[in-house]
Amino acid sequence: MESVIESAKDLKFDKVTMHELEALALPEVKELSPREIKKIRDNANISQNIMAKYLNVSPSTYQKWERGEVSPNGGNLKLLNLAYVGGLEAISL
Repeated sequence: MESVIESAKDLKFDKVTMHELEALALPEVKELSPREIKKIRDNANISQNIMAKYLNVSPSTYQKWERGEVSPNGGNLKLLNLAYVGGLEAISL
C-alpha cells in the first residue's frame, strides 16, 4: 500500500483521492481480549490505576475491560491497539 501512495504522490493525485488512499493504509483496529489488554499492562509493569491514567479512563472502567465485563471501543480501543503493538511508548506524549 505504501508504494501505491508514493506513486499517487508522484502522479500528483488530488487531495481528496490522497486522503482516501491514506485511509486505506490505516491499520485495522481489532478487538482485544481481556487477556490481551492485561498483557499490555503487565509488559509495562504498571498498576491498573496507572494504566487507566494513560488511557484517560477511570480505574473501574479499565478493571472492567481486564475482567471482560465491558469491551473498550472507539478511541480507547485504538489506543489499546497502539499500545498492544508498540507498548506504552506508542501512546505516551
